[in-house]
Amino acid sequence: MTREEAWELLCEYNQEEFHLRHARTVEQVMRYFAREDGYGGEEEFWGIVGLLHDLDYERYPEQHCVKCREILKARGAEERLIRAVVSHGYGLVSDVRPEHHMEKILYATDELTGLIGAAAAVRPSKSVMDMELKSLRKKFKTPSFAAGCSREVITNGADMLGWSLDELLQRTIFAMREVEKTIGI
Repeated sequence: MTREEAWELLCEYNQEEFHLRHARTVEQVMRYFAREDGYGGEEEFWGIVGLLHDLDYERYPEQHCVKCREILKARGAEERLIRAVVSHGYGLVSDVRPEHHMEKILYATDELTGLIGAAAAVRPSKSVMDMELKSLRKKFKTPSFAAGCSREVITNGADMLGWSLDELLQRTIFAMREVEKTIGI
């Protein structure tokens, strides 16, 4: 599946700007980590996984990751793409445990991109460009801030990757800076 085909498929099932922006954000974060972590040859694939990870969420929130599998399978998507997309819901709506480094990145950063985006929105600059780890850590520790972003999933994701929470937060801030340069947030 090409990036163009993935975008068309995403737009077929999603119309809300929020969901489309989140998909593009996660796509760019995945591309960033592919380059940074030595998987540059797979950057396009990582990006497509990020773009499609919530393919079914807007239309089928109660069947998230279940409908996604069906939709992607019907479109002839390769199994590794389907598995990667479904693995991001591990422990919540899926029993597919993230195994590959890319799947772990998706699992760890999906929720975290939302938290960082919310933290950027309340900054005077409205930007991640001047966001410090200390500031994000403070928001992370405030359960009422961006309450829909699961701190447990983010923490579990850092553990899966073998990274400290601070390393995951800092590296994702850097990734989000690239997103801001590319598509804005």
